[in-house]
Amino acid sequence: MVQQLVNGLALGSVYALIALGYTMVYGVLRIINFAHGDVYMLGAFVGYYTAARLHAADHPSFLGGVAVLLAAMLVCACVGMAIERFAYRPLRHSPRINALITAIGVSLLLEYGGQMVFGVNAKSFTPIIADAPVLELSPAFRHGPRPDDWLAEAVRRPNGLFSVAPAARYSWDLSVLGRPRLIFFSPFNPTVIVGRVQVLILCVSVVLMVALTAIVKRTRIGRAMRAVSWDMRAAALMGINIDTVMAFTFAFGSALAAAAAVLYASYNTKIDPLMGILPGLKAFVAAVLGGIGNIPGAMLGGVFMGLAETAVVAFGKSTLRDAIAFSVLILVLLVRPRGLLGSVTEEKV
Repeated sequence: MVQQLVNGLALGSVYALIALGYTMVYGVLRIINFAHGDVYMLGAFVGYYTAARLHAADHPSFLGGVAVLLAAMLVCACVGMAIERFAYRPLRHSPRINALITAIGVSLLLEYGGQMVFGVNAKSFTPIIADAPVLELSPAFRHGPRPDDWLAEAVRRPNGLFSVAPAARYSWDLSVLGRPRLIFFSPFNPTVIVGRVQVLILCVSVVLMVALTAIVKRTRIGRAMRAVSWDMRAAALMGINIDTVMAFTFAFGSALAAAAAVLYASYNTKIDPLMGILPGLKAFVAAVLGGIGNIPGAMLGGVFMGLAETAVVAFGKSTLRDAIAFSVLILVLLVRPRGLLGSVTEEKV
């Protein structure tokens, strides 16, 4: 369970980054960009070809990893702006169903266009840094029961009652960066490994989430985004360039999806042109769970989805790991449609 908790935090961070793109676009434009998961796929392939160009497999380094990450984010930001300009901007004043159908069309275009360009076979992504255990917690040796260090455990008797019996004791060896740091004792027998790629996913995700929050709260473009999300017509009358705000929103959301793709592909190295379908849907569920349009809610929903998915695997139900996302979506829509951190908005009729 402890190992699955670590895995869930890393996976949840990826979902949170993708969910932020959904919630940004919906918060400003009030549409669901279903092509966002396929932009995630495109980011993974840009990272793949950039890593091959830089020979990252032969010489993995921190600077090479940063270059791969930035290249994927830049290309996907440009793709996001192109999608907004040619697919959504002409439909800005049309009924929302038109934009929704267009989003599905753009998604299919990216998926099957990706199969034509990248091929239908899966490729093996080169990790942007060499993976290695950063922290390892493993049983070093085992003591039998001794009177001076017994640990009690509950034993069920045939008559249905419980009694206390001495339990065997394990020692845990905590190693940081390959060096033993601490040995302590426990009745359990876990093996927990935190890899370098998992730490990278967590750190980069936190940095990008903090950067997004700072941009939205403390910069001029962030104030313009909040104004447009509140009332687009009033914002335009106040001199805000709506087109610029929309383009920036799509660009930043797509860049976050590309970062998530490169990070996740470094952890799970298989990539293919249809890899964005399920992560995109799960990230959408995470955005709805947290309260779509709410940035902290998207972060919370992404982490929750990652933990829920790995918890299902930990309990031996790995075949249900994809079903849990849609079960959560149904439950949220029934119990709290506005999400965990969403707010109720009043509309005049």
